[in-house]
Amino acid sequence: MHFETEDKIRATILYHLRRKRVIGAKHTHYDTLKRGLPSHLGKEVDNVAKGLIREEYIKTKPTSYGLQVSLNIEKIKEIEKYIKRILNLDF
Repeated sequence: MHFETEDKIRATILYHLRRKRVIGAKHTHYDTLKRGLPSHLGKEVDNVAKGLIREEYIKTKPTSYGLQVSLNIEKIKEIEKYIKRILNLDF
C-alpha cells in the first residue's frame, strides 16, 4: 500500500484504531498510531494525528505514563464512511 496522500494516512490511522476497537473508554498509547506505516513518514503521521485530534475524530486522555488516544464514539459512523471511501474497505 502506498502512502502518498494525507487522506490515505488519515484513513489508515482511523482504520487501525477501528479494527482494534479502540473506541470510547478503551484507549491505546499515542505512539501506536505510527505502527503499520512507513518510518520515513514519521513527522507526516504525527501531523496528521494531531489534526485528527483537533477535528475531534480522536479523543485524548493524558496520563502519568503518556498520552492515550481513542476514537470519538460520537463520530464513529462518519469515521467508517471516510475509511470506506478512501481505502475501499468494508466492515
